[in-house]
Amino acid sequence: MWMRRDRLLVTLALAAVFSADVYFVLLPKLREKYPGDGCTCPNVSQGGQAPQRPPNSSLVTGDSMEGLGVSAPGEAGGKVWASKLERLFAHPLYNIRSPDLGHDEVLLQPEELMGYYKRKVSRWERHQKFYKVVAAVTNISLPDQEVIFDPEVSWLKFHMGINKYALYSREDPNIERLLQDMLNTKVINADYTQDEKALKGSCDCSQVVKPSGHHLKLTLKLLDFGKAMFKPMRQERDHETPEDFFYFVDFQRHNAEIAAFHLDRILDFRRVPPVAGRRINVTGDILYTTHNEDLRSVFFTSPANNTCFFAKCLYMCKTEYAVCGKPDNLEGSMSAYLPGLSIAPRISIPNPWIRSYTFTGREEWEVNPFYCDTIKQLYPYNSGNRLLNIIDMAILDFLTGNMDRHHYEIFTKFGDDGFPLHIDNARGFGKHSHDEMSILAPLTQCCIIKRSTLLRLKLLSQEEFRLSDVMRESLGRDALRPILSEPHLQALDRRLLRVLRAVHKCVRKLGEAGVVAVDFVESRTATERPAGSR
Repeated sequence: MWMRRDRLLVTLALAAVFSADVYFVLLPKLREKYPGDGCTCPNVSQGGQAPQRPPNSSLVTGDSMEGLGVSAPGEAGGKVWASKLERLFAHPLYNIRSPDLGHDEVLLQPEELMGYYKRKVSRWERHQKFYKVVAAVTNISLPDQEVIFDPEVSWLKFHMGINKYALYSREDPNIERLLQDMLNTKVINADYTQDEKALKGSCDCSQVVKPSGHHLKLTLKLLDFGKAMFKPMRQERDHETPEDFFYFVDFQRHNAEIAAFHLDRILDFRRVPPVAGRRINVTGDILYTTHNEDLRSVFFTSPANNTCFFAKCLYMCKTEYAVCGKPDNLEGSMSAYLPGLSIAPRISIPNPWIRSYTFTGREEWEVNPFYCDTIKQLYPYNSGNRLLNIIDMAILDFLTGNMDRHHYEIFTKFGDDGFPLHIDNARGFGKHSHDEMSILAPLTQCCIIKRSTLLRLKLLSQEEFRLSDVMRESLGRDALRPILSEPHLQALDRRLLRVLRAVHKCVRKLGEAGVVAVDFVESRTATERPAGSR
């Protein structure tokens, strides 16, 4: 009798131990492998697309956000916010104190920039006098294009604010003023950009890559003497890049430039120069203001009685590549110019994850899954923030769908610790129905990410700060709204979750300490001083 009772007690004890093992050991491992909503990895046979989530779902719970130092979404000091974007920028992650800037951490000193500005104005005035003399001799009337030296203009303030960490500070009110000035200030001169001029007469038809003349960007000088790069509208908002197009023959999109600036600011990178949408008069703002005879010579009137122009390049000098107004009005993006190379030199560096610009070629990173191990040993990626910044740039490009990041530029003054400029984003937002995972190769191969970047990505995955919502609100302030179609906005949420899944996979493999990196790691060549935080 007692033996039967002992067997029963032993059986019950073993059952209790087994239940506890399942509950406390097996289930947590399953939850770690299949986080959040229980979603498995996307089915490759279904085109590699991530399954759609319910609108109010997120990858990260409020508890896990708190564990990483991020307040749960519902906590906002009791204040009721009418704007998600305003609430986002009020979050502690967007109000971390920036480091105090030393003399060498500011790109330009005021006296240096003012002297450069005065010389530019003086040169302009001398040229205007010459043009007036020539016009008088040839009986041609020129519009009066007087400029005034003003040390308070917005583009000058923008240049003064560029520092070692970003192109502008979070709280800089001058950025909004600059956007408005690019929208409203009168155009006094139009010209080809320097790289467009370099193509003139030397276009190589044997090259697969379309020369930039295909995209026809112009430099527009404004009445306040600011300059902006104008990229005209080439594609409707709801038009997707054809499936058979290679990324290097795709059109550049003016709305992609605008959207990339807003996204870069929302991600708190602040490495895209300010961009605003604007409608210009092709005749009044370009044809009548330019002094470039090559640019004047490519204007014509289309059969629909619209004013058109095209690039002055032997390869692309064809009317089928022309840009046309309706009949004179043309919308495009206005990207603020950075300081001139004579006072703020920049260097162009090949992207370690550069793509092959041929129909059949493949780069090493596309066939070698351990490619990043080699990159980590190479200068300047073996110390400092350079590799982390490249991964930031890859995340931005993945969210926009930009596959054309062949080079990046840095200001030479900041040396190895300088940040890469996120410029030339016009080949983004071409396909909303496809997520090009290869763009994330720097992240997935290196398995490292800045802590601040990860925290903000997790914050933007929450319903209260959903990326598509804050982007829609931010883009709604542009004069050319809507900038992105709804499918492109929804694609941002889907791609954001894919980035977080990639990080989660790395953490499972290497542990959080091996993946999440502290920001502002000084390079070995930097001056020893306490590291600041963003």
